[in-house]
Amino acid sequence: MAVPMPPLDRSVPAAWTEADPALALPAGPDLRTWWTAFNDPSLDALVDQALAQNLTLAEAGSRVRQARQLAQGVTASFLPSLSAGTRSVQPPSAQDTYLQGSLDAIWDLGLFGARAGATQRYRGGIDLALAEEQAARVNVVAEVVRHYLDLRTAQAQLAQAQAQLRLDERSLALIDARIAHRLASASERETVQLRQARTRAALADPLSAQAAAAHSLAALLGKTQPDPAWMSPAPPPVLAVRSIVQVPADLLRVRPDIRRAEADVAQAAGELGIARSELYPRVALGASYLVSYNLTRSPRSRFNTGIAVGPVIDIPLFDWGRRQAGAAARREALDAAVTSYRQAVLDGVAEVEIALAALQLQTERVAQLEAALRTVAQQRATHQSLVGLGLASEFDGLDDEQGALAADQDLVLARARRNLAFVTLYKALGGAPLPHDEAAS
Repeated sequence: MAVPMPPLDRSVPAAWTEADPALALPAGPDLRTWWTAFNDPSLDALVDQALAQNLTLAEAGSRVRQARQLAQGVTASFLPSLSAGTRSVQPPSAQDTYLQGSLDAIWDLGLFGARAGATQRYRGGIDLALAEEQAARVNVVAEVVRHYLDLRTAQAQLAQAQAQLRLDERSLALIDARIAHRLASASERETVQLRQARTRAALADPLSAQAAAAHSLAALLGKTQPDPAWMSPAPPPVLAVRSIVQVPADLLRVRPDIRRAEADVAQAAGELGIARSELYPRVALGASYLVSYNLTRSPRSRFNTGIAVGPVIDIPLFDWGRRQAGAAARREALDAAVTSYRQAVLDGVAEVEIALAALQLQTERVAQLEAALRTVAQQRATHQSLVGLGLASEFDGLDDEQGALAADQDLVLARARRNLAFVTLYKALGGAPLPHDEAAS
């Protein structure tokens, strides 16, 4: 009389509506190794370290092993068990005192769905622990990638700020020379000085972001301090692949919250099976061998033995209403778990579609800024040619230099946002390596 798993609404769209066909490359990143699309060996090494050293993952692994041990315990609870014990007994007459020893065997048959319900509940507990472990892996991988990208972006912004300060210093020198020849006014110098002060003040933001990213990476790797090597400036990784090869149906297989919702359904079905079994008599087989020793009589009549074998039946009588109410409540809990599963599927599809749209918009923005930077570079090259021919001055090209630097700053920020959208997408897809046992299966 086990409660079968209710039918779950697994319907999803056949394809992503926000996916851009123009970006459909032959081979997109795999869910298990999606971060390799950045082509950064340092990032790959950090992800491997986090998967091996992260304390949250270690805790989740312990939870999985705990759930498996509990599942083994429920199987053993429906096998014959043997126990021995002693006790002191005195009858109401208080004339004799007995020391009794017994050897008892009991076998709970688990009828009317009790055994099946308990097994289903604890198997659902294992699935739930596995889903929680995978959720931790997805989150750890995404956080490592995000903080690494934040670190490299902050370092790039620091380098751009330093370049801005050097450009301002050169601008001041040229303006001073022009002021000396009465070709410029003091207001021009004050404008550059104001920009220089703002640039120095703005250095606090990337410095703070760099420190925060480094310490967050250290915590994810189980360390108390960041690795000094992380502070060596390096350019932000460039995303090599922008398409995805996963289809919506993959969410049902890998997304942790959907797996968690399905495990909740299995547990609720098991709980309902147990509640229904409690409406029927509990039947077990029992046997007992009793040895009684009278401490007050003569030695020849002190020992008595007895053997009892037969069924043990527990019939619900006066608490029938309570048990019925419990079964009805478990039925409602199962219905709620089924509804929650469907909501998890809908939420998963919506989250991926939103992430796809964001990635597409950020990709278009990067392309536009790259085109603008190429135009600025051509203007700078043309001006340098004129300077070489003596047809223009270095001072006349300061605006082009300033524009090129501003365009480069915008592009770094846009690429950072595009990279973050990519991370968000694969976190929504549930991308992360599987544990060894699941990968093997």
